[in-house]
Amino acid sequence: MESEYEVHHNDRELLIKIARETMEENGLLTEFPPEVIAELEQINEPAKPEGLPNIHDLRHFLWASIDNDDSKDLDQITVAEALSDDKVRIYVAIADVDSLVKKDSAIDRYARYNTATVYHPAINFPMLPEKLSTNLTSLNPNEDRMAVVCEFTVDSEGTVCEPKIYRAYVRNHAQMAYNSVAAWLEGQAEMPNALATVEGLAENIRLQNEVAQKLRKKRYLHGALTLQTIQTIPIFDGDEVVDLAIDKPNLAKELIEDFMIAANSVSAGFLDECQFPALRRVVRIPKRWDRIVDLAEQYGYKLSRKPDSKALNEFLIKEQQRDPLRFPDLSLTVIKLLGSGEYVAEKPGEKAPGHFSLSVKDYTHSTAPNRRYPDLVTQRLIKAALNHEEPPYSFEELDELAKHITAQEDLEAKIERKTAKAAAALVLENHIGETFNGFITGASEKGYWVRILEIPVEGKLISGFSGLDVGDRVQMVLDSVDVEKGFIDFKRLKKR
Repeated sequence: MESEYEVHHNDRELLIKIARETMEENGLLTEFPPEVIAELEQINEPAKPEGLPNIHDLRHFLWASIDNDDSKDLDQITVAEALSDDKVRIYVAIADVDSLVKKDSAIDRYARYNTATVYHPAINFPMLPEKLSTNLTSLNPNEDRMAVVCEFTVDSEGTVCEPKIYRAYVRNHAQMAYNSVAAWLEGQAEMPNALATVEGLAENIRLQNEVAQKLRKKRYLHGALTLQTIQTIPIFDGDEVVDLAIDKPNLAKELIEDFMIAANSVSAGFLDECQFPALRRVVRIPKRWDRIVDLAEQYGYKLSRKPDSKALNEFLIKEQQRDPLRFPDLSLTVIKLLGSGEYVAEKPGEKAPGHFSLSVKDYTHSTAPNRRYPDLVTQRLIKAALNHEEPPYSFEELDELAKHITAQEDLEAKIERKTAKAAAALVLENHIGETFNGFITGASEKGYWVRILEIPVEGKLISGFSGLDVGDRVQMVLDSVDVEKGFIDFKRLKKR
């Protein structure tokens, strides 16, 4: 009997089929239903500020977006303004999705169910119809758009002060990509065309980069963790997967990440000041801290038995400097032991747990409302607070939402891992029987998982795992792959 792979002879088509089936098997939606399409047909223009009070016109600012090469759903644009006292004012404009996607509408109910855009190697399943997410609610270049602006000042030490939030009319003057901007910032390539054609933008991006580095340094001093994982992207030659590329961190990605962390903290603080309930993004104090301590001891570093993010980060920085090639492997192990993040509802005046990895006490998700549902919820809360209205969500609603979003996020991460493994299996199927070096990334009653070093791929260790734990190094043989199921199985190499 022929397998699906033999029938298709087309890697892209097969990966799309696997992604769609895996989504549906896990209860996620893959097609917009008729009521969403009907509602969408009534929305034909972007939101405009006519008749709305307190809308700032900031279209003249040197706004620009930096995102992935293939991103079309542009959620945020940024700009910097140098002040006279060694301070810099940063503006982060976030797409006003709520103006077109109303709470409890058919489009909103669909987004609320899936809770996020789900990314796969050959296809993405958007949270919102692309007529919105890549057009009418996207901060596309040379288009006037409504936005919610997070404004904050950063001093010479990287301290955030003078936070403000308000609504504004904005215009993206240049759409740029992480890799080309980073190559230019790092002196490895010429200035990207999109940057060169806007007068003054190059200087502004350099200023933004300087501020971002100060923000990052400040967070590290307070215990934010230095973590660097390896993400792989399938390389297609036509419709065939021929290799896996490593998606590496760079200055442009760090710039946007640092500004988004700051903006998310400003959003959380604003809702707290307004005595509004809120969704918080938290990473709790790790339950497996004892294993992190044991792991550090293997590297000759002593950590306290009491969880301490600052001490952990000092250990991580030293290992990054000592062995940068293997540091992503250590990072992955630590991330697994820290545990995943979750959403929790916070009552006015009360404090939810903080974000252990970022060393941030007040943190929400607010900067990607085209792609993440909690960001859209937070946007609605912020806009209601700005308008001096009652919160659009009760604490009970937010509590129910937090549990649902966390569950869906965990499910979607599992689905994304499976389809990523399916793509990796296509690359590895010609390497069965070969020996690889790796380390344990997961250990539970359900099984043991390993990451191989030669090709950054994760699989299951199906034998020889007795006595092993997360972080242990192993040598193993690739036993089998199953593209359709996303299985990559290894056996531990027996010592002679």
